[in-house]
This record gives sequence, structure tokens and C-alpha cells, in this order.
Amino acid sequence: MKFLPLIWSNLKRKKVRTIFTVLSVFVSFLLFGFLVAVDNAFTSGVDVAGADRLLVIHKVSLIQPLPATYGPRIKAVPGVEAVTFANWFGGIYQDPKNFFGQMAVDKDTFLDLYPEYVLPAEQKKAWLADRAGAIIGRQLADRFGFKVGDRIPIQATIYRKPDGSNLWEFNVSGIYDGAEKATDTSGLYFRYDYLNEGMGGRLGFVGWYVVRIADPARAADLSKRIDGLFANSPAETKTNTEKAFAQSFANQVGNIGAIVRWVLTAVFLIMLVVTGNTMAQAVRERTNELAVLKTLGFSRGKVLGLVLAESLAIAVLGGGLGLLLAIGVFIPALGKALRSFLPVFFLPTGALLTGVALILLFGTAAGLLPAAQAMRLRIVDALRRV
Repeated sequence: MKFLPLIWSNLKRKKVRTIFTVLSVFVSFLLFGFLVAVDNAFTSGVDVAGADRLLVIHKVSLIQPLPATYGPRIKAVPGVEAVTFANWFGGIYQDPKNFFGQMAVDKDTFLDLYPEYVLPAEQKKAWLADRAGAIIGRQLADRFGFKVGDRIPIQATIYRKPDGSNLWEFNVSGIYDGAEKATDTSGLYFRYDYLNEGMGGRLGFVGWYVVRIADPARAADLSKRIDGLFANSPAETKTNTEKAFAQSFANQVGNIGAIVRWVLTAVFLIMLVVTGNTMAQAVRERTNELAVLKTLGFSRGKVLGLVLAESLAIAVLGGGLGLLLAIGVFIPALGKALRSFLPVFFLPTGALLTGVALILLFGTAAGLLPAAQAMRLRIVDALRRV
């Protein structure tokens, strides 16, 4: 601590240079926080997806429906513990820009297969008792101010009632939370029997099936068995793990993780060169002062530590401010603006700790070479340059 005034004095020597170097580090770690949050937004569904859940969709496309009769046949496959289904609704609430997912699900089995959706018992009971009931996620409720007991009118874009009306109204029976922070709570789930009844009881199909298996290690084998049941039928199936499906969906926009890593690597390498050059220049300008310090009894280790401390101070100041602004202002603001497209948008704790470690590593790496040069500096050679 007694050397802090000396370190601070050295940083103030060239104020403009120090400020711009700190700003460069600041921008780098602000970008780090944003890009990691984007990567997390695209991969959080992959991480949360159950390892013991399979997704059964139409072999041609997810938008092609499957017969409602497939459920009992899938459940009869040895190794299958439970089966539920869901159907995309695709309606509009007030304005097309107010996008959020709406799915018709089987009321009796859906929540059992998705334990990450936490719904109070009394609200679940109310949902089961109300044919027009729906449960909505906490994020969706906060976004539009929905409360339990509200009635949500939605204009259907796919399902028009027999009387020609496309207006469907849902009663908010409950608001579910996520068991984990990465759980998507931006959706609305309503009862499939309400949709079927509204369509005159003639649907006869569902969008996809979700299957819970006893042993995740048998996922590939059970997927083949399920698809084999419907081979050569008018509606053949394609079964895969829910995690694999979520990953393939995320990959449709590219390998976000690889893009983030390459961009951050390029940025950090450039900033490493810039900061290292700043420290090297600072050491060259203080050659005579370093010689005086050594003459006064400063050991090689103390000289090394002083220069490294300056480099670390720049990294901690710039990087720390960048991370704090990212998690405190930048990411929440962008998350609010992008919630229609990226409902899960935050910087995970593990990534934050990685950022702190990178700050320390960055500061050490940038100052290591100049510090080593200062440490090896001979007093006679340094004074000769004065």
C-alpha cells in the first residue's frame, strides 16, 4: 500500500495517454460483456433443455403437424416414462410487434415434463379448472403488466373458429417462474382441449411430442425406435434430444459461440499490444528514475512489481468499469429492448468471473515484458542515458 502514491503519480504523468489506454480497455470489456450475453441468449435454451427429454417432430418440418393418435404408441415404447404434446398457436396480441410464444398443451402432463416451470399449486389447480385458462411466464407478465385473473384477447393467424371469428380470449390462471435464471419465462401456455373445442372438436393433430425417457444414455436408441414406429406412414417422424434440437435451432443463425470467441480474441490481442506499448513507452521515459530507485535500494523484484502494478491498475480500472457498466446498464437496457427476440439476456456469474480473471491476466500480460526490461536495467547503463 505504501507504493500506491508512486504508482498513481506515474499513471498521472501522461494523463491523456493513460486516459485513452484505460478507455481502450474499458471498451474491450464492455464488448466482452455484451457478446457473452448474446452468446448466452442463443445457447441458454440448450443449457436448460432436459437431457432426459426427446422431441418428436414431423420428418419434413417442425411446422408440419403430427396425428394426435401417435401419443399412446410412443408411450408404449419400452424406456419411455412419460409423453406430452404441444401445438404452436401463433396469434397476435394488440400489435404484431408484441411477439411472444403461445402454445396449446396437454394440461394433465405438460408441467410434469417441464419441472423448470415453477407454478404455485393453487394456480395450477385454477388452470386445470378453467377451460379457457392460461399460464404465463414471469417475464411476459412483467412486460405487459398481466396479473392473475386478467383476460388476454389474441387474434389468431392460423386457427379461425367455425363461425369465422379469429378472436380467442384466455384467462390468466397463473404466472410461472423459472427454476433457473436461464429458464425462458416469456411464453403463454393454454389448454389444448380449449383450442380443439373452439375449432369444433375436429383438430386431430398436434405440433410435436415431448418424451421423457428413463435413461438419457439410450436417447439415440429410443429415437430410432420411435421413428421406426411411423416409418413409411403419411406422417413420418424425426426424433432427437431436446438439447440437440435447441442447439440446431440456435445454429440457424450461425455458430454464435465461435463468432464471439474470434471477435473477443482479436479485440484482446489488439488491446494487449496497445497497452503493452503504453507500458513500454512509460518505462523508457522513466529510465533515469528507475536507476535512482535501484540506487536507493529498490530490489529487482520491487521494480518488477511496480511496473506490473501500473499495468494491472490500468486493466482493473478500465476492465472493471467496462464490466460494471455492462452488467448494470448496458445489458439490462439491451435485454429490455430485445426481449421480444431474446427473452433470456444476461451475463452469467461464470462469465463475470471469467471477465475478472481476464482483467488480471490482461494486466499482467501487458506489463510483463516492460516490467522485465525495467527489472534487468543496470544502474550504470540507465544513468548513462540521462
